[in-house]
Amino acid sequence: MTHPAVVRPEGHQVEEHPWGHLEWIVSGKIGNSTELTVGKCFISPGEQNPPHHHPNCDEVLHVLQGTISHRLGDEYIEMGAGDTISIPTGVLHNARNIGTDEAIFLICFSSADRQAVGEGLH
Repeated sequence: MTHPAVVRPEGHQVEEHPWGHLEWIVSGKIGNSTELTVGKCFISPGEQNPPHHHPNCDEVLHVLQGTISHRLGDEYIEMGAGDTISIPTGVLHNARNIGTDEAIFLICFSSADRQAVGEGLH
């Protein structure tokens, strides 16, 4: 590893988007894992991230705060704090904040080099 295993908040990598932001805390790019990517996603009320898929990894999404409508393929699932969903490699998905508070969820990927295919995502 090129960085210590402990990453302080000032070492998080933040990606700003019109709908909210992504905050990366574990990844190959950060240098603290060769196997995983872990981050938090923040979506403003009434906003959504664009539909996308990950061609090289599964994703686990765990809602920490708020209420979202999560698209998984052709299905829409309402999720709230404490709910977790496993998203298989290659499945189109996105989250829409249907609540009045900022939606926050933990996101974990089975690759240190997470790839995302979809408009407006890195």
